[in-house]
Amino acid sequence: MDNRYLALAQPGIQGLAAYDPGHDIAELRRRFGEDRIVELGSNENAHGPSPLARQALERAFAGIHRYPDPLGGDLKRAIAASIGIPRERLLLGNGSHELLMLIGQTFAGPGLDVVASQYGFLVYALAAQCAGARYVAVPALPMSSSMPRGHDLDALRAAVGPQTRLVYLANPNNPTGTWFSTGALDRFLFGLPDHVLVVVDEAYIEYSTDPSLVSAVSLLERHANLIVTRTFSKAHGLAGLRVGYACAHPDLLQVLERPRESFNVNIPGLLACAAAIGDDAHIARVREDNRAEREWLADQLRARDLRSGPSQTNFLLVDFETPATPIESRMLAEGVVVRPMRGYGLPHCVRITVGDRGENLRMLDALDRAMEAVSLASTA
Repeated sequence: MDNRYLALAQPGIQGLAAYDPGHDIAELRRRFGEDRIVELGSNENAHGPSPLARQALERAFAGIHRYPDPLGGDLKRAIAASIGIPRERLLLGNGSHELLMLIGQTFAGPGLDVVASQYGFLVYALAAQCAGARYVAVPALPMSSSMPRGHDLDALRAAVGPQTRLVYLANPNNPTGTWFSTGALDRFLFGLPDHVLVVVDEAYIEYSTDPSLVSAVSLLERHANLIVTRTFSKAHGLAGLRVGYACAHPDLLQVLERPRESFNVNIPGLLACAAAIGDDAHIARVREDNRAEREWLADQLRARDLRSGPSQTNFLLVDFETPATPIESRMLAEGVVVRPMRGYGLPHCVRITVGDRGENLRMLDALDRAMEAVSLASTA
């Protein structure tokens, strides 16, 4: 790399590592073919999108020569009706990833702190560093707790200081699958200084079956410093369209509107997501099927003496208690893609998306061969 160009970048960018997607998935698809590859590394919805969203996509391309609605009015109306908040509390994004970065760009900066849990989503650290802020990673709950590697809300609260501007929380959390109750979040929010904004990333909330975990959207009226981000990429099965949204106080969102890119959600995304969010029956089926398959897969892993923590998501974090790279690499050589966790400071772990039964069986077969080969190699 020519460092002349790096020297021209802002200090936060100079020390930044680009987001690591895990694998070059397009190249792997070409290598193995669509019929052979098993993609269980990106937490995509194995069930696909609502039939209503598919129908909307068929209509979308008739007006593709026009710019999309820059305000996203129809989609905001559909979201507002679905989750029960005014449209003025909604901001659309090119996936929740864009919104998480936009929040950091807008509210963090040099001399300010961004606080998050040790094993939180990598984008939180990227957002802080891009803004030139200090990233404070708070140790997660110990392995002996009921939520191993989960958010320690007491420790996160203690880490908030005069320079703290943002706290990023994920509920449920990626990559650990752990969660905390909405009541615990409510208690965490009370008494925080007015200058501290709390971002609750709910990318996986639709998968939750725990009655103690409901969307933090229900707390917006009680906490003016709360921002909730959600996405259509996971349970709604529309990852390829890249659409997310943030919910917050209208005055806060007006500030975020200033740096937001115009036309940041395209026409197919606006139409398909407006249709998808109205299909409650589809989401209910996805949630229940995922719960059943997640429990089955966890049982299969336990039968292999592998440990996976509790999860309210569509993935399991699997701990091999030994470096996972040899196992993950052998699975990849067979076209089975799972997510390595070295970048999260978890070199002994992989994250495995809950696929359909056929995908999960193929993954387990590859896992068995990989573990046997690694065991034989270690004793040779």
